[in-house]
Amino acid sequence: MSLAPLTQRPAWKALQAHHQKIQGSHLRQLFDADPKRGERFSAEALGLYLDYSKNRISDETLKLLFQLAEESGLKARIEAMFRGDKINITENRAVLHVALRAPKGSSIVVDGVNVVPEVHAVLDKMGEFCNKVRSGAWKGHTGKRIKNVVNVGIGGSDLGPVMAYEALRHYSDRNMTFRFVSNVDGTDFTEATQDLDPSETLFIISSKTFTTLETMTNAHSARDWLLKGLGGDAKAVAKHFVAVSTNGAKVSEFGIDTANMFGFWDWVGGRYSMDSAIGLSTMIAVGPENFGKMLTGFHEMDEHFRTTPFEKNLPVIMGLLSVWYNDFFGAQTVAVLPYDQYLKRFPAYLQQLTMESNGKHVTLDGATVDYDTGPIYWGEPGTNGQHSFYQLIHQGTRLIPCDFIAFGHSLNPHGAHHDILMANVFAQSEALAFGKTPEQVKAEGTADWLVPHRVFEGNRPSNTIFADKLTPEVLGRLVALYEHNVFTQGAVWNIGSFDQWGVELGKVLAQRIIPELADKAEPKLGHDSSTNALIRRFRKLKGL
Repeated sequence: MSLAPLTQRPAWKALQAHHQKIQGSHLRQLFDADPKRGERFSAEALGLYLDYSKNRISDETLKLLFQLAEESGLKARIEAMFRGDKINITENRAVLHVALRAPKGSSIVVDGVNVVPEVHAVLDKMGEFCNKVRSGAWKGHTGKRIKNVVNVGIGGSDLGPVMAYEALRHYSDRNMTFRFVSNVDGTDFTEATQDLDPSETLFIISSKTFTTLETMTNAHSARDWLLKGLGGDAKAVAKHFVAVSTNGAKVSEFGIDTANMFGFWDWVGGRYSMDSAIGLSTMIAVGPENFGKMLTGFHEMDEHFRTTPFEKNLPVIMGLLSVWYNDFFGAQTVAVLPYDQYLKRFPAYLQQLTMESNGKHVTLDGATVDYDTGPIYWGEPGTNGQHSFYQLIHQGTRLIPCDFIAFGHSLNPHGAHHDILMANVFAQSEALAFGKTPEQVKAEGTADWLVPHRVFEGNRPSNTIFADKLTPEVLGRLVALYEHNVFTQGAVWNIGSFDQWGVELGKVLAQRIIPELADKAEPKLGHDSSTNALIRRFRKLKGL
């Protein structure tokens, strides 16, 4: 389907003119003019309630944004993804994370093959292995049961499992310890393992090619640590290591029994892989049943995204609002603020999902964009963030749209804690929207000179995503909500959301520099003067 350039589409031009009219409107005025705004500008599906009324929008804004989605071919793009078309055009791959959570009996065809049975074969194998580890039937080299699981990966092979473990910790086996190693900095490995018993520890090495520099460096350190602790018998590796990979030869060479290798596919991007075999550590922690419930939540949101009209489609609404602020208001960031301690790693997870996907400067046909793409996502759990960066959101000079995530019930009720937590969610979104006028500040008896310091401009937009409580199903729905939010943005911008060439150049240069840091003989350096000087200074500190 041939699309007009984004800035030439009628809806885009209409939005530019509309923005000129509405940008001066304050949320106070918008709410005063429409007593039912808080109810009208909301949508609900699958137990998730989205209040988007505190956005700087009108009915006309929404009409034009939905028109932009139509003119951008969003519906056709959604259908192409679910159909298994190779929409990752720079790598000629399908984009089928939705297949990872498709129910048995479904059919999603890639290159003439229904991939759903393959997905469930891996899930079944994972479930059998997890039950052995959780029950104690899987024994280590010395006959002891496994009590510690260490996931070794990086990027999507780390951020997803870490986030999911923390998010679902309430449902995890508390007799087991779970650790995650990603950074090639040796401190990460040392701190993750120093209080563990090698005879009770299982390592999951997650690398599709089994050649990822950081992951394999940590994997070899793990192997050395284990063998040192278990007397040097190489046969111990097979009892304490499993692999999530597609490279059987490399896995076997490492010493891992390929019967304990869990595969995945090139149509799964790393940042979309937490519900594949990459989630093995999650499944061990919470059990196959809870993992399955999470997959159900993912699939439910997939179907909502695929079938629901745009006007009630949660990911579409959120994605279009992000485009509205990013491209018309010049907002460069989005703050994600979960008011649940279990979601403390959710913003970090979203950073990769959003910025690796949509941090692109050319369209699908290679033309340089003349509009902004890929806002910066960041955040911290409430109420911690209120005592650090909320000051800037409330009274700073930058417009920062916020997503508040909250739950009606705490998984750990303690007296008034949850009421206090929820009061803060509602108060913050209210304060951001409506602020405090000079007249209100003066009415409190504030001295004239102090008034400007205590004025809150307000008109700071936010969404509130509200659910009953954080369950495995709800986590799946939340993650899929943001996956499809990202998809919506990318479709409007006509960019490739499913490759990540930007991470490659640094990797290539690092491989060139590594021997230059280690060679005993003075290397002939061919970098720029800054890099050459830094390499020489490092070599000097090493005593070379």
